[in-house]
Amino acid sequence: MLKNQDRTPEKDPDLMASILRRIATGPHLSKDISRSEARDGMLLVLEGKADPVQAAIFLIALRMKRETDNENLGILDAIQERTCTTKVPVSELVDIADPYNGYLRTLPATPFIPAVLAACGLPAFCHGVESVAPKHGLTARRIFRAAGVSTNLSPEQAGERVSHQAIGWCYLDQASFCPGLHGLAPLRDLMIKRTCISTLEVLAAPLRAGQKTHLLTGFVHKAYPRIYAMAARQAGFYSALILRGIEGGIVPSLKQPVTCFRYTNGGPEAAFQADPSKIGIGRENRAVTHTLLKTEPTNLDRLATAAAELGLQALF
Repeated sequence: MLKNQDRTPEKDPDLMASILRRIATGPHLSKDISRSEARDGMLLVLEGKADPVQAAIFLIALRMKRETDNENLGILDAIQERTCTTKVPVSELVDIADPYNGYLRTLPATPFIPAVLAACGLPAFCHGVESVAPKHGLTARRIFRAAGVSTNLSPEQAGERVSHQAIGWCYLDQASFCPGLHGLAPLRDLMIKRTCISTLEVLAAPLRAGQKTHLLTGFVHKAYPRIYAMAARQAGFYSALILRGIEGGIVPSLKQPVTCFRYTNGGPEAAFQADPSKIGIGRENRAVTHTLLKTEPTNLDRLATAAAELGLQALF
């Protein structure tokens, strides 16, 4: 019999069945799996070697029993192993990681932040997809396309733009840096509910600086700052700023103080409060609104155009 540490996709064709027998046994009998088993199971999913039904059960069963830290780290290991990672010849780089499933209640400002940071001398990029479950909202890719920005760069091209002194920023799509993960979109549609992929895909880190890569991401639920910080350290981010943003994004409420967490140099995370009124950006509304959000909330193309127009006006 194979020992657990020997049960790899190459050595054990029945590995996924073994995993499912343990994690999908109900709320009281389900068992946790090791980090290496989570990694191997996720690799089977990413490589298309798992039956789609088994792949869906794998992801949903982990969520239903609640993923352990080791399981989350194993899933992240697999994602990073299948991510095309490009080292950029800059000393520091900001990785801006908004939720891949987008926005439905606000017009996001995130797509315009990399250009602002680059103008301040700090290279930055953001990444995402066209559309994905469960929200299927307005994404950075749609807004960039509406603004005339290239959304189909290869990782190498993205690295060149970020390191170019006259540019310093870009958008990189998941289809370019992790095709296996991008190819799961139809399965994620069928699963309906959010899985650990939604949490961990933003930590793929497809571009890395020569010295320090910094993560900027958001959360909604209280349990996630610790998980994001743990995963970010494991992913190799020198520092992370994890804030409670609108719809889980990186833009906090403009109406009231918000809770944020940060760590630097791989150290422990610490909480702090950010008050928009104290830096002169307080508003009566929580975020940017638009009449289209009420009249045509599902017309993502028009919403993307509206967001692009407002963002370009703010920049220029």
